[in-house]
Amino acid sequence: MFPLIVYLGASGEVKGVFVTRLCKFFGDISYPIYITHYPLIYLYTGWVANNKLSIRQAFPITQLVFIACIVIGYACLKLYDEPVRKWLNTKLRS
Repeated sequence: MFPLIVYLGASGEVKGVFVTRLCKFFGDISYPIYITHYPLIYLYTGWVANNKLSIRQAFPITQLVFIACIVIGYACLKLYDEPVRKWLNTKLRS
């Protein structure tokens, strides 16, 4: 199943300026989100479990955690990932 999923993702075609920018944005922040989302999800899950909240009660915080993951991922990309890559690129080329 995994090779089929990879094939479908790789053979897709993006049309339009907005969609292209959106895909590039999410592609750029995908790794920083992957690295940084765990603590937020862990805290959120613990908070929901400890307070025995229903999905309806926890949903506003769910949205906040989702947005926070994107903002933190973007901040990590711009403040750490891109500067370090640029610095390494400069150091390794000279």
